[in-house]
Amino acid sequence: MDLKRIQESLKRENLDGWLFFDHHVRDALAYRVLGVKPAGHVSRRWYYFIPAEGEPRGLVHRIENKQLDAVPGEKTVYSSWREQQEGLAKLLHGARRVAMQYSPQCAIPYVAMIDAGTVELVRSCGVEVATSAELIQEFEACLTAEQLESHLEAGRRVDVVRAGAFRFIAERLSSGADEMAVRDWVRAEFQNAGLFTDSGPIVGVNAHAGDPHYEPTPATSSPIQRGDFVLLDMWAKLDKPGAVYYDITWTGYCGEPPERVARVFEIVRNARDRAVAAVVDAVAAGRAIRGFQVDDAAREHIHASGYGDRFVHRTGHSIGEEVHGSGANMDNLETHDERRIVPGALFSVEPGIYLEDFGVRSEVNVFVGGEKAGTTGEVQRDLVRIA
Repeated sequence: MDLKRIQESLKRENLDGWLFFDHHVRDALAYRVLGVKPAGHVSRRWYYFIPAEGEPRGLVHRIENKQLDAVPGEKTVYSSWREQQEGLAKLLHGARRVAMQYSPQCAIPYVAMIDAGTVELVRSCGVEVATSAELIQEFEACLTAEQLESHLEAGRRVDVVRAGAFRFIAERLSSGADEMAVRDWVRAEFQNAGLFTDSGPIVGVNAHAGDPHYEPTPATSSPIQRGDFVLLDMWAKLDKPGAVYYDITWTGYCGEPPERVARVFEIVRNARDRAVAAVVDAVAAGRAIRGFQVDDAAREHIHASGYGDRFVHRTGHSIGEEVHGSGANMDNLETHDERRIVPGALFSVEPGIYLEDFGVRSEVNVFVGGEKAGTTGEVQRDLVRIA
């Protein structure tokens, strides 16, 4: 835990402190920010308050009084619910506005870890509860140099597998292949390359590519033949602790694509590029940019092209040790994400158009450095000709 940095951030955000709370390891973010691991069972509630100034302090149950031994500050113990409520009031004494893993109206569900009852309890102490979304992004979703390198190395390996997957399809167009065969091939190649993934990949042919979260099963797997459209969405990270995901989507056509398919691909590609350019230009100019503004850049282009109602998800998501991270999302559809895109952020940009007979998504990863931003890994410019 970097106490000095946390307190500097609290002052910058005009907060009197940051209140952490957990029960049954429901808030993994708290443990990661504090840099601790659960000390055995967490069957009782604990609280830990970091004030903007001064020494942190905690409140733990008597039978689990070791839970916060790894972090600094005095710890008060309780047993009864009366002691707990009195202890919490003392913990927060003097504070008027504190951050918690709370999101108004659950607008940012990745941060909404605290139950409504606990928020009510804190408010009963005369304290305003503010969202910790910006703080979480700074202390959880900004990559270290080592994490960035793990992402880049994963990208180099995934890009090799992705190119090989299209070759695998091409080599089997005559003899026969289906979505499941490609999925299984990719998984095997990931393992051979020292990569880990929690699920996927998505291999979608024709109408299946029009379903953003389709994954093939033995019952649904479609054959891949000449004249078919193919979407490959794959995500993986190095198989080691602390590694960060790389997440991409590419599309191809088995033969020469019809004009309609080529046109939809072009619209999606250009929308993707506009969103990336919005970030690159803002960072280069030292101008703040927020998640919803990146979504707007892609969505406006697709809307102007006549396919606005066919772009049915956000433009991108934060990426970290989990493929969907806890930083700012590129979103002004599913949520209005007002979080700043800060140095160290990694996220996807993946607009899409989904039709009845096929769907196009083009996904790249973007990393924001101190003075410049850019894509990581290879970027698809044209439909892959699978032949």
